[in-house]
Amino acid sequence: MDTDKEEFIKTEEELFNLLDANQDGELSRTDLHLAAQQLGWHWYHAPLYAVLDLLTIQAPLSRSSFISYMNQIFQDPYGPFGQVLLHATYTATAAEGPPTTCDSPPEREKGSLTNEHLSGQRVDNNTIGDIFALLARSVSKEISDNYRKALQDLDDAQSQISLDKAGLLIIDPQRSFTSGAWKQSIGSNADLEVEPIRMAFDNCARMLHKLRCGVETMFTRCPFPPGSYDWDERFKKVIKRLQLYFVKPGNSVMWPPTNGFREWVERLLTHGNKILVMGGCTLNSCVRVSSIDTMRLFENQGLQVVVDLSISGARTSNFITSSQFGGLSSVESAIQQMREAGVQVVRHVTWR
Repeated sequence: MDTDKEEFIKTEEELFNLLDANQDGELSRTDLHLAAQQLGWHWYHAPLYAVLDLLTIQAPLSRSSFISYMNQIFQDPYGPFGQVLLHATYTATAAEGPPTTCDSPPEREKGSLTNEHLSGQRVDNNTIGDIFALLARSVSKEISDNYRKALQDLDDAQSQISLDKAGLLIIDPQRSFTSGAWKQSIGSNADLEVEPIRMAFDNCARMLHKLRCGVETMFTRCPFPPGSYDWDERFKKVIKRLQLYFVKPGNSVMWPPTNGFREWVERLLTHGNKILVMGGCTLNSCVRVSSIDTMRLFENQGLQVVVDLSISGARTSNFITSSQFGGLSSVESAIQQMREAGVQVVRHVTWR
């Protein structure tokens, strides 16, 4: 072993000792969260924090596993967003089927919605009118009316979706966007700017509570510093403690290719789930790019991507028209781009 390698291993051992808060020889998720805060980890450490959080969800890491994974990260040109992500549980056990928001996917919780329960019923998420009211109140009636007109020609006739025919992906429902680092970076007007995101998260959490284990569901997370990386508080009671997710450091869920998303969609298609509903944060950025990229990759396999506006949020200022987008707002331009790419954009999905 060369000298550089020996020094690297020594460094990783020292890091393990720092993170192993109770010094029991294992790195648990609780150890990681506590140590990262005590060590003052911030943006520089966010990628490593994200990957270690994912790898410790279902079981602690031994010292040897930790050093092995860190060694892999050190050698990989993509660092923490490379091959180490293949060690996540959902990648290693993909043949067992896609994970859901349930701790025990094969069993439905008492009182959860199934197709049988939903016979003659609907789970309706129509709160899009709340956005119109917010824009009229906080920006102007003209901007509110412009957005209302932009949605007039959306075809909601196809928005009734069967639970057993679809999958659901919620993009980045994290506290960073409503109370953490991302929001704090906006400045003095942040509370108003993130209000549409809060509204979307509220509606999404209510929808997940109603659906429970009735539809295959997954999430993404963007690397943020400790304290901003967690699920938004609205989701604490509806997202299970052991819920896995796809690490998504950029705008597209397709990158990195090792994050497990492609395999999850392939499993959905294999099980006959030909519709993928997307929502989350933000509509004009990650939701737009992820939906278009997914549609392009899987369209030939019969997948239809649907974006539910009622569970998708954006900054308030992104609803204001601008010459930058040809007289449209950033949100309106995003909707136009998604539709041109074959993504179905609806005001709200009605689950049945």
